[in-house]
Amino acid sequence: MHHLREALEQSQKNGLAIGHFNVADMVLVKAVFASAQELNVPVLIGASGGEREFMGVRQIAAMVRSLREEFDFPIFLNADHTHSLAKAVDAAKAGFDSIVFDLSALPFEQNVRQTKEAVEALKAINPDILIEGEIGDIGTGSEIHEEAPDLTKGLTTPEEAKQFVESTGIDILAPAVGNMHGMLKSMVQGETKKRLNIARIGQIKSATRAPLTLHGGSGTDDEDLRKAIAAGINIVHINTELRVAWRRGLDEGLTKLPNEVVPYKILPFAVESVKQVALSRLRLFNNK
Repeated sequence: MHHLREALEQSQKNGLAIGHFNVADMVLVKAVFASAQELNVPVLIGASGGEREFMGVRQIAAMVRSLREEFDFPIFLNADHTHSLAKAVDAAKAGFDSIVFDLSALPFEQNVRQTKEAVEALKAINPDILIEGEIGDIGTGSEIHEEAPDLTKGLTTPEEAKQFVESTGIDILAPAVGNMHGMLKSMVQGETKKRLNIARIGQIKSATRAPLTLHGGSGTDDEDLRKAIAAGINIVHINTELRVAWRRGLDEGLTKLPNEVVPYKILPFAVESVKQVALSRLRLFNNK
């Protein structure tokens, strides 16, 4: 499976979901790739605007491409939450496999019009690239929040979803179905979990027949994730959970090696911490 579309179609056929994990450094890339290799499942590396700016658009593309080619492995790269056509074009020219063109903060008709224009422009650069559009409200920021917004107010309707998919020509839809970006402190501590509107996922899937992405998957109840995948979710985004694991692993390395200054002796603690989280999520998404 050398194309993301093939991996997506195969996962949907098998009733599974592709895990999408955001990265901001080599530690995260190594951990996510190692977990996917261990389970022998396809994986999506995600890089948001801030993450791409830190790592370099062409640099992260070259890194993922080298892993795919050297190991002949289905690892793919997504430009997560891209809010301008110029930034999307940069990612397409760098060789990203997919782009989340996210104008969900705009009025619906404006989102439709500009997303359609983006699809046409990006497909002209690379006909194989997959373009994802987003509607509804799932909040912003893959970080630790003090409180959660009222997620019942911005849910995507099946009618909106159908109109959006048909009018824009997108390949993948990211709806709001009770999900949110980031996690609450209580979620980090394992005291609470996010809950999804499974019925709404099924309704949107029936209306659109399109591949669906669940953004903001961190901290979501495991059973809800299983039900969401069964109802039609094809890609699940995990970011904040990895960031928390990265920090915990780094703290562990610094604590156990207080006098060490060599990065490659400290950072493996962070790699292992992130890998364990990615493994647990990939097992769930792939029924392993």
